[in-house]
Amino acid sequence: MRADERAPRWRIGVIGGSGLYDFAGLEDAQEIAVSSPFGEPSGPVTIGRIGQIDFVFLPRHGKGHRLPPHEINARANIDVLKRCGVTDVLAISAIGSLREDLAPGSFVAVDQFIDRTHGRVDTFFGDGLVAHVSMADPVCARLAALAANAAEAAGAVVHRGGCYLAMQGPQFSTRAESRMYRGWGADVIGMTALPEARLAREAELPYALLGMVTDYDSWREGEHVEVADVLRVMAANTALARETIARLAEILPIERVPSPIDHALDGAIMTARSQRDQVLAAKLGAIASRALRD
Repeated sequence: MRADERAPRWRIGVIGGSGLYDFAGLEDAQEIAVSSPFGEPSGPVTIGRIGQIDFVFLPRHGKGHRLPPHEINARANIDVLKRCGVTDVLAISAIGSLREDLAPGSFVAVDQFIDRTHGRVDTFFGDGLVAHVSMADPVCARLAALAANAAEAAGAVVHRGGCYLAMQGPQFSTRAESRMYRGWGADVIGMTALPEARLAREAELPYALLGMVTDYDSWREGEHVEVADVLRVMAANTALARETIARLAEILPIERVPSPIDHALDGAIMTARSQRDQVLAAKLGAIASRALRD
């Protein structure tokens, strides 16, 4: 199957965040290294299945959590998932809470983002090949609902919907920043969802993010984020995340109905054919060959 073709069946790419560095339970699991013209991904992917659903797993921070948030090559990660024939991407992330009711240990199916990162390469396109995709609704509602259903079936407390504030890191927020983000209407905070979600949209991959709440960030008076507390909650959340993926395999319909996001690049490429940079077009072979060919 060519990278730009879509199979009628699901092939779910799972990006594992903090604490989720391997994918136990996959049948016929095989770890393979996949190269990308956009540099080195976080590590090799693990391909396998659960029941009748194919999965491709990639640990965002690499095995052993060797990569800090600002050094993750999100372009290479999304590119290699696309090269593996992934149809949809489910990101699992540790997050901090900016709301009292989003308690540590609960899950949040995020549906919006605010970007406070800087210096990260956030597009596959550039000089000689310009494209503008819509990010009004950055998350695939269908996949987010399925992931939330799976998490609830696994026994998690799930909040459906929430605005994720993407901060630069690797330090945690100051109290002033945390309170400002609450005033902006952000519900949770993390360091890795952007530019990941933007790049998934450019790659025409429906994307959903299931956040695992580990702490209350630093907006509460007298409290601050401690790595030890995060790791303790994260251990329990990680077990739930693995069970969530197993339940997702059970509830996904066998046939995948096409998503509008499968054609997110339709009408998005602005550069005239005669002016396109052919070197960049070649690098986009997995990401955009369908749109560049049409």
